[in-house]
Amino acid sequence: MSEFFTLLKKGNKPSLLAGFVNLVLGIIKGAAYILTGNVAMFAEMMHSLGDAANQFFVFVGSALSKKAPTRKFPTGFGRVINLVCLFAVLVVGILAYETILEGWHHILHPTSSTKVWITLSVLALGIILEGTVLYKACTEITVDAGVHTRGPAVFIKALRHLNKAKPATKLVFMEDTVATAGNVLAFIAVLIAYYTPFSQIEGIVSILIGIMMFFVVGIVFLENARGAIGETDEEMLNHIAYLVSDNKDVQDIRRLEVIKEGEALHVELMAEIDPTVTVAYADDVRDELMKLILAQKNVTRATIYFDEDDGITDWSHIGERPESLKTEHANLKTK
Repeated sequence: MSEFFTLLKKGNKPSLLAGFVNLVLGIIKGAAYILTGNVAMFAEMMHSLGDAANQFFVFVGSALSKKAPTRKFPTGFGRVINLVCLFAVLVVGILAYETILEGWHHILHPTSSTKVWITLSVLALGIILEGTVLYKACTEITVDAGVHTRGPAVFIKALRHLNKAKPATKLVFMEDTVATAGNVLAFIAVLIAYYTPFSQIEGIVSILIGIMMFFVVGIVFLENARGAIGETDEEMLNHIAYLVSDNKDVQDIRRLEVIKEGEALHVELMAEIDPTVTVAYADDVRDELMKLILAQKNVTRATIYFDEDDGITDWSHIGERPESLKTEHANLKTK
């Protein structure tokens, strides 16, 4: 049990924050829905409670994914976070369906909301709190990407570097983007329904929120399904291929794999070297490559094999060195 609580300290902080915020908002929105009968508020309540359950679950999963490898699981537990995110988006999918169904029912049988000021106050609070969580997720994404940005521009920067985000942080970013936008849409819908005869607008917004939730489900499900199977990090693979090729003792790369294991990267390299070198010299070369590879961002494990150079070039698909890693490579070479 002590190990479990130690691991929880390493859990994804934006997920934990999002879980508490959405739980509070879900309770407040549920009370507001009971008092007002506003269907857009019902959609937001379902969204917030679903997000709360998911984010707590994702937080625990992100912590467990940090567990060290064991004899029974030698490759570690990194992919646990992908499996957790897969389960989480399935829950979001069910809630999205219920949200769309409720919205359609309201379009067919529109009802007037009461105590509009309660609804608007709760939605305004939701915009502020969900926006705060979204900002936190954006900040973490930019930090992970090495782009330190503050202020309104942080959302644009986070969107541009979303592919570099940790699975849990990416899920928080996407869910809270939809949540913040959903609160804004619901706020507008309530005003329109109150000041005009167009009461069906609340049902339409509920359906829009549900569709946005389904969009998150589709993207997150596909990305984490690839992660659970074992996806190659193409950018880091190309970067490490350059690092290895720059070594004067490496004649060729027979095989190179960079597999995503949740938030970590595992590297497996088979390089060809001069067959006349001594075992001691080859071991020094291996130590040098190991130190260099493990110094790369998110690389936590590397396996290096050597074979004698056969004079045939096997690794010919090396591409342009990634721009985002050029500076990092230059800094490493000067150390």
